[in-house]
Amino acid sequence: MQLVVVPQNGGRLIQVTFAGHPYLFVNPKYEGKYFPPTQSKWFNYGGDKIWLLPEGNDDEQHWVGGSDVLDDGPYTFRKISEGQQCEIELTGPADPQSGIQFVRTIHLDADSTRIKFHVSMRNISGHDVEWSMQSVSQYDTSDPADHSHLNKDFWTFTPTNPSSQYLNRYHVRFGPAENRAASVRDDGMFVVHYPHMAAELWIDSVAGWLATADGASGFTMVERFRYQEKEPYPGHASVIFWTNGPGLKLSNDGIPSLGSDEEDDSPYYTEAEINSPLCRLHPGESCNLDTEWFPTRGGRELRSFSEVGIIAQPLRATRVATGKLKLSGSFGVFFSGHLVARLYDEHGANVGAVAIRDVSPTEAVSLDQEISCPETTARLSLHLDSNGVDRGSLQEVRVERESR
Repeated sequence: MQLVVVPQNGGRLIQVTFAGHPYLFVNPKYEGKYFPPTQSKWFNYGGDKIWLLPEGNDDEQHWVGGSDVLDDGPYTFRKISEGQQCEIELTGPADPQSGIQFVRTIHLDADSTRIKFHVSMRNISGHDVEWSMQSVSQYDTSDPADHSHLNKDFWTFTPTNPSSQYLNRYHVRFGPAENRAASVRDDGMFVVHYPHMAAELWIDSVAGWLATADGASGFTMVERFRYQEKEPYPGHASVIFWTNGPGLKLSNDGIPSLGSDEEDDSPYYTEAEINSPLCRLHPGESCNLDTEWFPTRGGRELRSFSEVGIIAQPLRATRVATGKLKLSGSFGVFFSGHLVARLYDEHGANVGAVAIRDVSPTEAVSLDQEISCPETTARLSLHLDSNGVDRGSLQEVRVERESR
């Protein structure tokens, strides 16, 4: 895995490459270049960065955005550790307009695909301020074989809130209300099939994770955060998806047209955004946002997420006529190691364990095999063992009887 950081360009993480696959959008117009902060301009370099919410130009309590000190100012870079664990620190300039300074650490584990982010937002002013931090990640949605075309098999996911504040369990902040690219599945998962059309979609998800996936290659990125139930989120949204493309505009004469605010004809990318709760800070106080990323291989059929991987097709354990258990399902994992089926009877007693197969985050995992097990087996939990350490359960299910 390789991470490329450009401290000068607003402290951006400009690219994450895993198993040869680059995840993030890098704007070819600005690649390898730097432009100092300029009012009324936005130099969209791409990559991943930290922004403020709420956005707007209503008053000083809204962040105007664009290429200001926070988005485009040079950050200082410090290496904290390397070797078994790699960690760096990026410190942004103090911004007198918002009263904020960001300090961000990025940490890589040696034994998993996890990337840990810790952001501290400090009030450097002499008065109280209130802001939300926003992790903004631009994913490349161009066709890997031809970057001049869009990827027609790119998806984003996050679970909706069963008690959502929004009418349809999501809110269309920008773009057409009737958008066939966005939907809520029967299982409550909010899914966007990337269209080259400008839209901003707000979700008040409480599940604490989102994911993006290239359906053709299976490369998937899971972003995890801790939802804080008792704290206010800007506009109720904990997650925002932006699909980049031309937007519908009305002329002064009321004539609709498709157009773009970008000078480079709306490049192909989508944004996955995680919001922190609103933080009210006295002078000198700080608040934090902690997120984790997990690159893996899974695909467009993402159903759920666990500590050790993602579930594309749920695990099934079916008792067949021979007395064996047939296991089926498809997954992506965050650790290299091997899967072990732990077996339990009706009373919860452990009746055995069966080694299933070796797995790696670089390859999607598809199960379609039979295993021998005691007749009393009523429940099965699929664990991932990595270097002798139990990383946890991928999924646990009850044993089914084969239908006749």
